[in-house]
Amino acid sequence: MSKDRTDGGRHGSRYAVAATVALLVIGLVALVVGLRGRPGPPQPESAPSVSAPSVSAPAVPGPGPSPAGASATPTPTTPAAPAAEASIGQFLPASAPTRLDIPSIGVHSNTLVGLGIGTDGALTPPQTAQQVGYYTGGPTPGQLGPAVIGAHVDSKQGPGVFYRLGATRPGDQITVTRADGTKTTFLVDKVATYPKDQFPTEEVYRGAFDRSEIRLITCGGTFDPVKHYLGNVVVFGHLTGSA
Repeated sequence: MSKDRTDGGRHGSRYAVAATVALLVIGLVALVVGLRGRPGPPQPESAPSVSAPSVSAPAVPGPGPSPAGASATPTPTTPAAPAAEASIGQFLPASAPTRLDIPSIGVHSNTLVGLGIGTDGALTPPQTAQQVGYYTGGPTPGQLGPAVIGAHVDSKQGPGVFYRLGATRPGDQITVTRADGTKTTFLVDKVATYPKDQFPTEEVYRGAFDRSEIRLITCGGTFDPVKHYLGNVVVFGHLTGSA
């Protein structure tokens, strides 16, 4: 009788431990689902598979749930031969963006903040998931070169302003209102996902440009509960008009 009680207690302990582990796993899954929602933010149709990066830091990380280190600092665009005009007409003077509208994915934001480079060499993300940030070290929308805009994909509180950025498609329209009152209209050329250690720094920030362009960046790809998202979604577009 004593032996039976001892075995029963041992088995009961095993069952209790197993049940506890199962609850922990369920809790972790629930936490991840809570962070990302079901089934998570949409990804570009032609997005390549994003696997775990071979190094811990991307060349230039995009905004995400938490900032990541960077081995290279973006620099302002310096075209080889600046042009006075593009196919859409004369380039605009510098003016900070004040509103962003992407009708195809339901983005309408007038909470824009300037972003700089942190001590780790990375582009600093917005402080909240509902803010949109623009890189102050590069062109503003309408100027020659690429204007870089970034926002969070999500947070512990739910979806961020760029949660549906991966659903953007070529041909979609992006409108950026500037502090001087002008509205710049961009057409999406390409949407892609890149592993953080293969971020296309040159294509996003640098190079020789002969027109006004825009880059929208957020986190994307595979979600790792420890490292957060392992990639970045990048939208590329060019200016088609201003008013």
